[in-house]
Amino acid sequence: MAERPFYVTTPIYYVSSVPHVGHAYTSIAADALARFHRTRGPTYFLTGTDEHGQKVAQAAAAAGMTPQTWTDQLVEQWKGLCRRYNVEYDDFIRTTEPRHSDAVVLFFERLKERGDVYLGKYEGWYCTNDETFWLEAKLVDGRCPNPECRREVQWLSEDNWFFALSKYRDRLLEYYRANPQWVRPERSYNEMVATLEGGLEDLCISRVNLEWGVPLPGGGVMYVWLDALLNYITALGWATGDEKFATFWPARVQLIGKEIARFHTIIWPAMLWALDLPAPETVFAHGWITIDGEKMSKSKGNVIEPFAAAERFGADSVRYFLMREAPFGTDFSISLEKIRKRHNTDLGNDLGNLARRSLAMLERYRGGIVPAYSGTSEIASRFADLPARVAARFEALDLRGALEDTWELIAALNRAIDDRRPWELAKRGEDAALDAILYDLCEGLRWCAHLLAPFMPVKAAEMYATLGTGDELGGDWRTDLVWGKLAAGTRARPAEAGLFPRIEDEPPAPAA
Repeated sequence: MAERPFYVTTPIYYVSSVPHVGHAYTSIAADALARFHRTRGPTYFLTGTDEHGQKVAQAAAAAGMTPQTWTDQLVEQWKGLCRRYNVEYDDFIRTTEPRHSDAVVLFFERLKERGDVYLGKYEGWYCTNDETFWLEAKLVDGRCPNPECRREVQWLSEDNWFFALSKYRDRLLEYYRANPQWVRPERSYNEMVATLEGGLEDLCISRVNLEWGVPLPGGGVMYVWLDALLNYITALGWATGDEKFATFWPARVQLIGKEIARFHTIIWPAMLWALDLPAPETVFAHGWITIDGEKMSKSKGNVIEPFAAAERFGADSVRYFLMREAPFGTDFSISLEKIRKRHNTDLGNDLGNLARRSLAMLERYRGGIVPAYSGTSEIASRFADLPARVAARFEALDLRGALEDTWELIAALNRAIDDRRPWELAKRGEDAALDAILYDLCEGLRWCAHLLAPFMPVKAAEMYATLGTGDELGGDWRTDLVWGKLAAGTRARPAEAGLFPRIEDEPPAPAA
């Protein structure tokens, strides 16, 4: 049976300021998943920007701009971040687009019709920074309970619209217990179950004293979080009956940061069920990137600027670091020095030197012409299941594991050079043995290019091009990664320069 089309989303990024490398992290992970799944069948990758809300309005006012001008200016930096890191999305949704705002109003009207939205009076605490309503019992020392915020909250007393979230509490608990893998990792699953067991309040979903948002019939604007969550279906054309929606919903994977799990795994499925739509198959709440043990955040000023990092190390090296440094889902620490070390060791020494030595020996001993495959190979036997293993890692969202499995092949090819010593085989005239090792090295590089393309699309393509196959990367591994497919007589060429030139320490600053 054909695999169901793959739909992957990132959270839409809040444009109150400029992006940092933590935002690139989620987009790169989604891009890697999308690149892998495109080799299997229909795939759709959505990202975008969340442009409404009080915080955006305040940031625009501080800059002396209208909110629309402010967001129009900032959104180009978020699109530029994707371009700089070769993130190839299929759609970029902005919540200020009519295709989205019109659908938000339709959602509101649909829920009113079925009685899931009603008028009421909201009196309680609101955190502008998190755009979140909080019960008084949840406050910490009278402040926002989010440990990454802890800002003062303001008391609101407004006549607003409410979503009858509490009526979905039992269904949510039942769904969680019947589908223990739908929220991952386990940490987030357990946290959300505990939240549900503690009970749910109905959710205030409008603001009457705020103008920057989707206007609702009768006055006020939609609460920014409900506005934002709907992007995952409005981009597919839910409101207009677009064929994309029928093809790709429910999403196979929705990637989020763990701090917004409650919105995506309690409020979001309830919203979908209110529309008689299925919940996404998997919501994956990844961890935080930390610096000196603290979450990287714009408000703390402890951010790594992503454009500068790509300029110094190369986009693919940063992509590799972010996917390799820790199991996907956990918190991990980042520094420019850690990126440099990964670049020089894993990429420069392991992969770059393998490609350089292999193609240089092919050029020296066989004039760059790939010899024939003998039909047997210890490396081929050992790694016959590697494409399937790496594919299974992608399916399990184990992105680090996919790289670790691929590095086993890279390590084996490097050991084969050291153990079989092609230069000595050439000196002794052992042509069959020399052909065998040269073929293994070239075919191994072809496999590595395929397996690494989701993570390092530019460098993988460069390495693949040196093999001279005339093909492009992107085929189905189940048919393309068969040992022996690299044709005899193919004219390869040495790389003009190393794939990953060594990066030295930053020079010391001049003395004052």
